[in-house]
Amino acid sequence: MSEIKPTDPAATNAGEEKDWAAAKAFFDSLKTRKPRPPKPQYAVTIAVSSRTLFNMVAERKIYEEEGVEKYVTFQQEHENEPLMPGVAFPLVKALMTVNSRLRQLYPDSEELFDIVLMTNNHAQVGVRLINSINHYDLTIERFCMTGGKSPIGYLKAYMTNLYLSKDGEKVTEAIEEGIAAATMFASGDVENQLSDTQLKVAFDGDAVLFSDESEIIVKQHGLDTFFEHEKEFENKPLAQGPLKCFLEALGKLQRKFYAKNERMNCPIRTYLVTARSAASSGARVLKTLRSWGLEIDEALFLAGAPKGPLLQKIRPHIFFDDQMFHIEGAKELGTIAAHVPYGIGQKYHKGELIEQPVNDVKDKK
Repeated sequence: MSEIKPTDPAATNAGEEKDWAAAKAFFDSLKTRKPRPPKPQYAVTIAVSSRTLFNMVAERKIYEEEGVEKYVTFQQEHENEPLMPGVAFPLVKALMTVNSRLRQLYPDSEELFDIVLMTNNHAQVGVRLINSINHYDLTIERFCMTGGKSPIGYLKAYMTNLYLSKDGEKVTEAIEEGIAAATMFASGDVENQLSDTQLKVAFDGDAVLFSDESEIIVKQHGLDTFFEHEKEFENKPLAQGPLKCFLEALGKLQRKFYAKNERMNCPIRTYLVTARSAASSGARVLKTLRSWGLEIDEALFLAGAPKGPLLQKIRPHIFFDDQMFHIEGAKELGTIAAHVPYGIGQKYHKGELIEQPVNDVKDKK
């Protein structure tokens, strides 16, 4: 009987790495006209839910009223009918436009947007989603379909920079996991014509790009105390908010255009749209961005004026704000808005307290 010789682990690992390298080289040599997704570690990854990418209102109604089995059956019976575009569709098209420009300037670069479909749909529904994506010629190759379970646990594994959903609970869960996220809302009866050559992203400041430190002072102590506080701490950078990392990712891609002398023709444009007053509290905001090494293309200080009319002029593909009354005002004038459920603003609506702070409740017991 022959003797079985022990396997050398080092030799085995070396062999596996060699096989993997050979397989990768073969895959990379395959020719295709369709752009390949970038490597996740270099990409700016945007995860969108199926209900933000496509209009699935009718399908959702079947799910809620008749249950999951009827829903899945309906999707299978209609899988050759493309779903209509949803609220995130124009954003996705704009991301693809930026990628096209980047590939022209940097043919071998992996620093691109990567769009991931992140959904709790069942795999059986995947065929209709794939057919719809192909119908519109969208570059979405990476899917996560979790069969009824929350997909939030997969966001970090997919190296997500931004998660967009219509489910506020999932968005809150993502923010608590340290991932930039927002709940998307369709515009109202008015529909603004969006740019097809430039991605426009508008951000509120406090509790979006920055922490809610200053907003807490406004809500609890009033504007005069807030102005005094901002003057005193003008040179102290604000702490970062949940969307700071996404602005940072946009800035990284913008700088690639600047390096090719394309600043004035850059297909990404960012806006700060804040209720702050410029003279009374604007300096700290601008100095904070400077301390982070970040640029904002346009900074608009409204001193408490409504944001909707200005956003109607900007026509962003997405506007992020932490307060629902700003979201509602933007929607009414045709802006695609995304709610960031973060900070003390969640306890107020139109300046009125809707939820008692925990300390106040304890004091009354």
